[in-house]
Amino acid sequence: MVRREINEDGIRYYMALIDELKRNDILPIVTMYHWDLPQALQDLGGWTNPIIAEYFLDYARVLFDKFGGKVRTWITFNEPLSFCHGGYGGLDAPGAESSGFEDYLCGHNVLRAHGMVYQLFRDKYMDSIDYVGITLDFSWLEPATTSNADQMAAETARQFYFGWFAHPIFSKTGDYPPIMRKRIDAISKLQHFPRSRLPYFTREEIMLIHGSADFLGLNHYTTYLITKNRGNISSTPSFKADMGGIVSQKKEWPKSNSTWLKVVPWGFRKSLNWIRLAYDNPKVMVTENGMSLEKGLKDSRRINYLDGYLKALLMAVTKDNCRVYGYTYWSLMDNFEWTRGFSERFGLYEVDYVSPNKTRIARSSARYFTQLAQTRCIPTWNYTV
Repeated sequence: MVRREINEDGIRYYMALIDELKRNDILPIVTMYHWDLPQALQDLGGWTNPIIAEYFLDYARVLFDKFGGKVRTWITFNEPLSFCHGGYGGLDAPGAESSGFEDYLCGHNVLRAHGMVYQLFRDKYMDSIDYVGITLDFSWLEPATTSNADQMAAETARQFYFGWFAHPIFSKTGDYPPIMRKRIDAISKLQHFPRSRLPYFTREEIMLIHGSADFLGLNHYTTYLITKNRGNISSTPSFKADMGGIVSQKKEWPKSNSTWLKVVPWGFRKSLNWIRLAYDNPKVMVTENGMSLEKGLKDSRRINYLDGYLKALLMAVTKDNCRVYGYTYWSLMDNFEWTRGFSERFGLYEVDYVSPNKTRIARSSARYFTQLAQTRCIPTWNYTV
């Protein structure tokens, strides 16, 4: 059952947390939604039900009323690609496995909800809140070869994976990327659907969503190769068939403890420059970047990852004039990684999951990052530590 009562215990908890951060000179930046949808709303269809945008607006109003002033920067959603394509189109929660259908419905309603919250901020909360943005994930998608076919397939993939959510907000025209609209409309027709599987925004919704962010939060971890799929269009709808590219990685790229995450620093710089060119150089805050490793305190491979990616970031800022104004490593400590559980350790601090207090112990990378934060310079580091 959907209820209207506000959880005052939850309000008190987050108020105390925010106050403690501020007492320690830590600037709180709060994400409204990082995939934890109440079951009562999921029972209504979750993000596939258009009414959820209204409910999300109600939720945002409570957050602005309770925490506005204490929290001056807000992020509406973290990685809608992951929880829409991975959740409604795949095996992540809620595990709908309805690729090419429910993932598009989810994305449509997320964008509507984001636009509505930003409008609420602009209309009523600009005195207490400074900035509202959204965080999107963008793995660099490199053509597998220099052929025109692979070059075009890679650009199409970028529009599907990143432009799906970025284009309606940050482009000059708004709405979905033209290639995404064209391909899904055409393939839907070939599959004998009476309408496109990608919903249409109204003119009012396009205008509401267009420009609805003061900054772009960017999560970047790795790079993939894209090869044009030369096979016939499948009769079974799917995001991958609509996108039309085959995704892979090179075996020789250095590994992490996550099957999907290879260490490719140059992809970070390419991602930032693609954003700069595609969306007129928006303000970017890197909200996640990091790698998973096995248990252990001596994590020189993580330090090497940070060194390579931070140098790529530095080049993007100083040489290419990308407007990056913040960087956050993922993550401060080991955490629960969705379907992968506790097996992937991303933390600068190791968590002892067996101990009653879940003891945290600093890894070598924590000392590296401390020096980075204190000096704002990439440290010279002994990687054997």
